[in-house]
Amino acid sequence: MVATGQAGEIFADAYALHASALERLDAGDIRDAAGKAWCATKRATGALILVRQGNEPRTTNQTSSGIRALGRESVELEPLRMRFSDVAHHLHSNCFYDGNCGPEDVTAELIHGVAGYISNAESLAYMTH
Repeated sequence: MVATGQAGEIFADAYALHASALERLDAGDIRDAAGKAWCATKRATGALILVRQGNEPRTTNQTSSGIRALGRESVELEPLRMRFSDVAHHLHSNCFYDGNCGPEDVTAELIHGVAGYISNAESLAYMTH
């Protein structure tokens, strides 16, 4: 399947972006780390949507709409939708765009937690639906 192969590449990119986020966090640049963690989250969500719906979202709005639709369709996907919203709000909007990254320990925890998000999205993408 083309979508499955393409999704695998996107998930790999999400993991690489998250590794880069952790590097930036270790270097003390929490704002850049938050931005990279957000990008990793968006990529993983896009791959999930590609597998489940057959099309890769191109914009944040399409990604948000896609994960909302998946959350309505499946009880297993609803928690991921909620995590997506949390990451979008705290890491993308508050920290990366607005520079409001505090409390830093909470932001760092969210950044670290993106690894679990990616793994969960990947597992759910290939779960029989």
